[in-house]
Amino acid sequence: MLTGSDLQALWLTVRLAATATLILFLLGTPLAWWLARCRSWWKAPVGAIVALPLVLPPSVLGFYLLLALGEKGPIGWLTQTLGLGMLPFTFWGLVVASVIYSLPFMVQPLQNAFEAIGERPLEVAATLRASPLDAFFSVAVPLARPGFVTAGILSFAHTVGEFGVVLMIGGNIPGVTRVASLQIYSHVDAGEYADAHRLSAVLLAASFAVLLAMYLWRPKAGKSL
Repeated sequence: MLTGSDLQALWLTVRLAATATLILFLLGTPLAWWLARCRSWWKAPVGAIVALPLVLPPSVLGFYLLLALGEKGPIGWLTQTLGLGMLPFTFWGLVVASVIYSLPFMVQPLQNAFEAIGERPLEVAATLRASPLDAFFSVAVPLARPGFVTAGILSFAHTVGEFGVVLMIGGNIPGVTRVASLQIYSHVDAGEYADAHRLSAVLLAASFAVLLAMYLWRPKAGKSL
């Protein structure tokens, strides 16, 4: 049986992953659309910045985020000026870190899906007097639906599996920032291998089930298009 602290860590993990994924949809969709449609030289540097978390060690990213969100950092100064307090070692600090760390897992699948649409469907929509915004929501979004599903699942799963970044930004505070990956680390550090095994098995089974559902759904989605 999972302990009370295990269930608390699982709930915090699901809450963090769901919040970060929702924000990533809001931020990543227009960014992916711009990257898919942009022809200027800005596309390469912006794409490289978006993909940076894929190759940057999590401890490095977490360190610079800690500086930026800290008391003397620009974001920390802004949040204090607005009366929001400090973000490090809080749940919302974890959300900010998770959004940045999982950004490529949202943007890249969406960008690929938008690029695969091509110009023809949008040109047809334009001939029917659809505005760019109407064409985006009535043509691009439905055609890119498999990309949205893949991006959402990958972003959610990647956030669930975070360790280094959340440890740097949130510490390991029970009930506040101790997510499932940190709870497993705490069990191992305390020599509680049976508890670590049970919680790890839950995460392993859940991750496999989500990925299996995605792979089973994708061929059907492809045929429907």
